[in-house]
Amino acid sequence: MHGNSVLDGVPVQRKAGRYPASGLTIMLAAIFVSFPAAAHAADALSVAQAPIVASEVTSDTSLPALSDITAVLHAQFRVAPMESLKIARAVLIEADRHAISPVLLLAVMAVESSFDRNAVSVAGARGLMQVLPAAHPQLIATATDLSDPAINVRIGSTILRRYLDESGGDLDAALLRYSGGGRGYARRVTLRMQRFDASLRRE
Repeated sequence: MHGNSVLDGVPVQRKAGRYPASGLTIMLAAIFVSFPAAAHAADALSVAQAPIVASEVTSDTSLPALSDITAVLHAQFRVAPMESLKIARAVLIEADRHAISPVLLLAVMAVESSFDRNAVSVAGARGLMQVLPAAHPQLIATATDLSDPAINVRIGSTILRRYLDESGGDLDAALLRYSGGGRGYARRVTLRMQRFDASLRRE
């Protein structure tokens, strides 16, 4: 599945600790990073109602720990411990590679597949991030197994990063495109992000 739409009117804010949470506004402000648009984020700080477009790269200390993600996947989604570890590792690697919040990647996976690496949609989308081979033949040309967490998350993150860049950092638009125009998709991802953020802060 793949699509575009969510965060109009959310002010951009800087993230200052591991999870500096003062609600959804701060969490969503740190969702993703677009290097080309980073300069615009600084200007947006002075505009209280500016729509979110981009934010700064969060420091390593602000990222959730591998063990915390693993624990949440096992406890909340009943993913086996070793499988949870593989998924958590893939998420942190690709979040760093593509400058995307790991919480966003986790939320997309929760909505797309509920962390079932063997999930296949009626349209033929496969794996954790429901990569659709027919829509991305070049990306999957060398992929040996789309059920492999490392491969699936790498390709799914590449697609999402491209959509973010092409939409000028508009997360709503990128998610709508990632889902293939799914109605309410961006909202579901946003709600999942809230839950992951709260769970990971408790760990």
